[in-house]
Amino acid sequence: MADRRLQEVNGFVKRVGKKIVNGAGVEILLRGVGFGSWLLPEGYMWKFPEAGDRPRRIEKMVRDLVGEEKVASFWERYYDTYIAEADIRRIAEEGFNSVRFPINWRFLMLEGAEQYNEKHLALLDRAIGWCREHRLYVILDLHGAPGGQTGANIDDSEHDQPELFLDDNYRRMAIDMWRMLAERYKDEWIVAGYDLLNEPLPDWNSQYNDRLMPLHKEMVQAIREVDERHMIIIEGAHWATDWSVFDEVIDENLMLQFHKYWNSPDTASIQKFLDKREELNLPIYMGEGGENNIEWYTGAFRLYEDRAISWNFWTWKKLSTTNSPCSVIMPGGWDKLVAYLNGGEKPSAEEAERILWTYLDNLALERCVYHPQVVRSLLFRTPIRIPAIFYGYYGEGISYGVGERTVRQLGFRDEDGTDIRFTDSEREKAHFHHGGGHSWEPQDWLHVRLAPGDWLVYELYLPEGAEPQHIVTVRAKALEDEAVMVIRVNTQFAGVCEFSGGEWQESAAIEPVILASGRCRVTIKAEGGPLAVEWVRLER
Repeated sequence: MADRRLQEVNGFVKRVGKKIVNGAGVEILLRGVGFGSWLLPEGYMWKFPEAGDRPRRIEKMVRDLVGEEKVASFWERYYDTYIAEADIRRIAEEGFNSVRFPINWRFLMLEGAEQYNEKHLALLDRAIGWCREHRLYVILDLHGAPGGQTGANIDDSEHDQPELFLDDNYRRMAIDMWRMLAERYKDEWIVAGYDLLNEPLPDWNSQYNDRLMPLHKEMVQAIREVDERHMIIIEGAHWATDWSVFDEVIDENLMLQFHKYWNSPDTASIQKFLDKREELNLPIYMGEGGENNIEWYTGAFRLYEDRAISWNFWTWKKLSTTNSPCSVIMPGGWDKLVAYLNGGEKPSAEEAERILWTYLDNLALERCVYHPQVVRSLLFRTPIRIPAIFYGYYGEGISYGVGERTVRQLGFRDEDGTDIRFTDSEREKAHFHHGGGHSWEPQDWLHVRLAPGDWLVYELYLPEGAEPQHIVTVRAKALEDEAVMVIRVNTQFAGVCEFSGGEWQESAAIEPVILASGRCRVTIKAEGGPLAVEWVRLER
């Protein structure tokens, strides 16, 4: 997929109406991954309890366990190792075209002084340089602003209050910080844009919502004093999902950002964002989404692609995981750190150092367990298994066709008129809460029922030079005596799968199918009798 990326990553990114274009004027979508826990360590990515749920608490734990004299070396190696050039290279090789850098304001400052940390800024420069070399656009994200913009662990809040909006000194520091970053990177084309504030003001702090847009405007003004070229990205309130705060275009080179976790991957779930795109004539960006399972990824990220929404997956790497591309191996004795944070026995300095430095060793990409199936689910590469319910989102006549529309209230794709049902459950509503990456249980699976002549389309992306010959396997059942599924690739007949007996079967197409490089549409169509379809798998 590097062929597509190399065409896309070319010069300064800017907004043109509802789209973004690169320096050559070519329309692009950002497809990227986020570097959660790198420059703002997040406790859940360390499998820590509340006592270690944010950077300042993790820092305190390390200091308490290994002593002041070793703390600096721990964090220096942590920042150097968590994201290294090998990570940037792998991300580019996989075919992503962008990365998002979540930054804690304290990372940028010398401890105990209102002075920028040039050593840490140099580390940021180095990572941006790697991205330039490997052709990955960079989004700079102020994930933890001075004082905290959210008032929760995710912004490293000291007092669980959104003090950015309560203290003028913090406000001034945040504005000055963006002016400094803009001055530093004003000529750096590989930086795609500035993400001003991550997930500001959850609903329990909504009494301050009227302060959000004025602050955004002040930040934009400070940036534009030194940098007229870079795109500005702003997020709504309440985990970036409340866009009622957006009622004007505050800069000509602007993109709006939302986040999406743990809910139905369908058009209805993002309709308010699509409506705002039309209202303000601005591009939109799904800047964080993930922390679910592979099945959900194949639906959610298909939705963004088909609706022309740039996206960023959260997150590239974390401890002991199955739902991120990189899983850091948990060191032996890690449970002792967790127990200590929960009020248990304090490990000796020697034991704590062994555990923590083993963790540092394990952060390197080559030491991680790599999950290529996660990447494939985001970029629609084979081998891949796609739940049948995640056919395309272009609408009836393009992504699906039904002879008779079905009226239902499942809470998922109800507007489509397709016949979607639970496979083995009496539940009446779909849900997609699989935060730990666990695969769907039998009672979670849904299927699509197709009458003869009904059809569904699944879109893939085959890189140049990839093996074109694939086997298509479908899990389905004939709802009457027998039925046939006809498979087409783009517009060409590619094979059939046969079903009979009324039981669920996994049937492979009689002949291999040939996929074309680039975007590839695979259509399945019921013939000869009605079918229930649970998933479609393509593999070489």
